[in-house]
Amino acid sequence: MNKGKTEPDSPLRDSDDYQRKKAFFDQLLTVYGRKPVLEALQDSSTRVFRLHLADSNRPASILDDIRQLAETKGAEVVFHDRQSLSRISRNSKQDQGVAVDLVCSGYQDHGAFLDQIEQNEAPFMDVIALDRITNPQNLGMIIRSVCAGGARALLLPEKGCARLDALVIKASAGTLFRAPILRCKSLPQALQAFRQQGFDIYGLSSHADATLSEVGTMGKNVFVLGNETEGVSREVSNLCNRLVSIPMNNGVESLNVAVTASLLSYRSMLGQS
Repeated sequence: MNKGKTEPDSPLRDSDDYQRKKAFFDQLLTVYGRKPVLEALQDSSTRVFRLHLADSNRPASILDDIRQLAETKGAEVVFHDRQSLSRISRNSKQDQGVAVDLVCSGYQDHGAFLDQIEQNEAPFMDVIALDRITNPQNLGMIIRSVCAGGARALLLPEKGCARLDALVIKASAGTLFRAPILRCKSLPQALQAFRQQGFDIYGLSSHADATLSEVGTMGKNVFVLGNETEGVSREVSNLCNRLVSIPMNNGVESLNVAVTASLLSYRSMLGQS
């Protein structure tokens, strides 16, 4: 899966019309592969922009089901040669001649998010960032917690983390399509941008002396969750204002990263610091 590749070209990049179109296309998430596309279309919460099919596909009942569901949702159906479709899916070996552009209301670039909050400052805001979370089930559960809880958004790098695939969709229980997810190409660069906007950066570490209780419930914060086995990378740790831990009882060393994300997501809603 990846961002939709159908963004229009325009020399008038500063025009209002272009900016509106760009904002729309930035919300697109491209899902590829017959079963993942079918499962995405079967989810009642999905909005569909375009269904892409290879004109070389042989007749198959699953393709009939995919097309029928897409058309029912008002999607445009477009046929491509295999080379053109592979440019859309970015994965010719696994797209199976099918890709679909989904409209995800909470999916946007982190830069656009920062521009929005600069104009409408909030006294309290928590963002959760992921540093090399590679397990699809963990990623899906994290997305579900962020969608349900009080965290403002999830900052997700395009490289280094698990792909937004069928396993993630299943683990998120469909919340992937409406969760507030911020894309970034480089997590360190994105964190620097957040710092410039007045955010404090906290890395979660079981070895940190400071605890989460020392982080107040006011202000703007980014909490970084690191790799399942290695934790937060050194490069990202160097950008943090502080490393913090979650207190443990009974000799427990650490929590699963998805459980930690749940605690952070509900931090503000429960009124706990």
